Amino acid sequence: MQLVIVESPAKAKTIEKYLGKDFKVLASYGHVRDLPPKDGSVRPDEGFEMDWELYRDKQSRFKEIADNAKKADRLILATDPDREGEAISWHVRELLHKRKALPKDVERVTFNAITKQAVTDAMKAPRELDQDLIDAYLARRALDYLYGFTLSPVLWRRLPGAKSAGRVQSVALRLIVDREIEIEQFRADEYWSVIAKLQHDGTEFDARLVKFDGKKLEKLTLGNEGSAMAAKQAVEGANFTVEEVETKPFKRNPAPPFTTSTLQQEAARKLGFSASHTMRLAQSLYEAGAITYMRTDGVSMDGSAISACRKAIADRYGGHALPDSPRMYKTKAKNAQEAHEAIRPTDFDRDRAGSGDEGKLYDLIFKRATASQMAAASLERTTVTMRDPTGQHELRATGQVVKYPGFLAVYQEGRDDADDDEDGLLPTISKGDAPLKRGVEANQHFTQPPPRFSEASLVKRLEELGIGRPSTYASTIQTLRDRNYVRMEKNRFFAEESGRLLTAFLERFFEQYVAFDYTAGLEDELDVVSDGKEDWKKLLEAFWRDFKPKTEEVMDKKPSEVTEVLDGFLADYLFPERADGKDPRHCPLCESEGREGGRLALRGGRYGAFVACANYPECKYTRQFAKPGGADGDDGADDGVMGEDPETGLPVERKSGRFGPYVQLGEGKEAKRASIPKDLDDFDLEWALKLLSLPRIVGAHPETGKEIEAAIGRYGPYLRHDGKYGKLSSTQEVFDVGMNRAVDILAQAADRKGGGRGKAEPIKTLGEHPTSGGEMKVMPGRYGPYVTDGTTNATIPKDMKPEDLTDAQAIELIDARVAKGPAKKKKAAPKKRAPAKKKAAPKKAAAKKKPAAKKAKAD
Repeated sequence: MQLVIVESPAKAKTIEKYLGKDFKVLASYGHVRDLPPKDGSVRPDEGFEMDWELYRDKQSRFKEIADNAKKADRLILATDPDREGEAISWHVRELLHKRKALPKDVERVTFNAITKQAVTDAMKAPRELDQDLIDAYLARRALDYLYGFTLSPVLWRRLPGAKSAGRVQSVALRLIVDREIEIEQFRADEYWSVIAKLQHDGTEFDARLVKFDGKKLEKLTLGNEGSAMAAKQAVEGANFTVEEVETKPFKRNPAPPFTTSTLQQEAARKLGFSASHTMRLAQSLYEAGAITYMRTDGVSMDGSAISACRKAIADRYGGHALPDSPRMYKTKAKNAQEAHEAIRPTDFDRDRAGSGDEGKLYDLIFKRATASQMAAASLERTTVTMRDPTGQHELRATGQVVKYPGFLAVYQEGRDDADDDEDGLLPTISKGDAPLKRGVEANQHFTQPPPRFSEASLVKRLEELGIGRPSTYASTIQTLRDRNYVRMEKNRFFAEESGRLLTAFLERFFEQYVAFDYTAGLEDELDVVSDGKEDWKKLLEAFWRDFKPKTEEVMDKKPSEVTEVLDGFLADYLFPERADGKDPRHCPLCESEGREGGRLALRGGRYGAFVACANYPECKYTRQFAKPGGADGDDGADDGVMGEDPETGLPVERKSGRFGPYVQLGEGKEAKRASIPKDLDDFDLEWALKLLSLPRIVGAHPETGKEIEAAIGRYGPYLRHDGKYGKLSSTQEVFDVGMNRAVDILAQAADRKGGGRGKAEPIKTLGEHPTSGGEMKVMPGRYGPYVTDGTTNATIPKDMKPEDLTDAQAIELIDARVAKGPAKKKKAAPKKRAPAKKKAAPKKAAAKKKPAAKKAKAD
């Protein structure tokens, strides 16, 4: 028997069909072990020795692998064809060796697509494990561990409220915070444009004033209404004649097929998918054999794939849609590794695959790859220049037309932020023509700050800087959101107070380690290790030699010293100039009460930083860190009685405190309080009563009978059950979450805590549920496979094969589960009455004991 190890169960089933009866294919379900999350798992003083621990939820699965390995003649490690895949194969081999279950013959195979041809070809060309890739993995894993586990304790003790820092995560956060600072410091400039509304041969078009009184107009030349109106009057009073008509043909070439990064960017722009959602969908498509491997920096396609693509183009669009020779692409991204092909369909005759979001993503991949081998688009740009008789004023109109669409007939690359495109149509016009003037407009504009990052533009910027790996961007971004360092509004990143403070701390005390060049340089070195040109331990030694003393230096500082430094570093943000010219640090409460010396400064508290008065405890004025200069500060503008609680008749009040706004029911020690979450826009009495009613009991867990509780805590909305927690996405979900969803969230949280390369991979992905609209997936569960639409989980009967489940069967199972309603709480068995205690017999008087002799003191 030949044992093949892959990463996911879906892939295992497909490959086993291709290989035949002599092969047994088992899944590792991602990584099987990792560094234990405790101090000392990497030991720099012992040559960077590492301790590895088998994930708790992989114990039984790995036992199955080990049992089969003992019976196998040959072990074939066929995990994914990247650094992580190589690492998983290495871990499996090492664990089997440790358990004395390693077959004599051990080989490594890789394939870029899960098709019968690709898999059988790979089996004919086995190799040994690539030690250079393994060393690069070990270096990266140790580097990230040492960074996080050495720096995080410094944060906890010297920056209250901070949760963690990561090597790539902290730099990505700095990008978002830096952009926030740019936006805050931006000062808008007013400018005006003058547009003539013209008509010629029945076609209306616009022309912009580009020269006024003999001077060329720059963007900000007309900086006020007065100058704009003077220019408008000049255009209204002049007759304009066409002096020049310039037509320039040009071509636009298609973009290359997708890499991991460009797929994440384009899926965010065109489909609104998060990076993590895109990667989950791509993983499913890859395992279904629909696309090639989705973690890649390469932009080239295999020669046979290019031929198949060109044939498909000729069949669909005709031979004229093909360029004379195949297009060859080379990546321009920094740190790119082109060992793999670009992401492409495995079959160019298959224009559809998957359903729901999977189908949408496949369509994007298919069209992009197809368009990459098509003919260029032919366009024509026309510029018309018109002047008045004096030559002092000049109008210009531009237009663009597509003469031959070429690849544009199939696909056009999206943009993060719209430009001013000049693709309007112009009439046929010649020199000497005098278009009819129908009106003149003077329009006011203001310069705009740089846009906040979207997921697409952040991924693009990280890749441009050479920071991190595209395959890790999804998890990096998710970590920033989970830590509440950033939030998303209208698909844009906003830096939260905690994220801003953490970035300030790192920039001030660990400047080198959040520097873009330094972080990109580490990536370069890791790539050199993977090429076998540098020893991975030397890289770690160089890092540790500087990093460890730096953390010790900061740890030796008092918290007050750290806060004082940050107070100065953030002074412009916390204490901006006041409109009245007064000292920005002047305490408003001391001022109103006539106290002297009331100056504001940054302070550190148990739950984070805040601004307080130097006259404490005389003056109790405080302001949240997130409210610079008193903007929306604790001035009590919205404070006051909101109404009465209908049950108790007690007043419900809105108040402001050191940690933000909150609501209070009643007075004194018995008063009940609840913080007001940031994601509630229209906060009213109804919401106040809801918050004060928490925690909410969702119901009894169907397996344990113990209650599931929904509430809001220090780190946001959550579920609690039997001492275990699960994160909720919003305040609204605290009150809406049902039993099925709650059980699913808690199970996923348990899986994440247990480890693995991420969430459990779906056994099969189906279409959308007709009622909920959620994508249906067949998932492996702790108590057997189930089908879910993201809201309701339904157990799959034992007589049904999970991988053979159809959309109709899935809908039926989910609807039946919904119809049953939430699981009822089991009635507790009546407690048995304890037997009556017998009266104790009266005690006899104890005999007097002699006092114990004192022990002699030891010399």
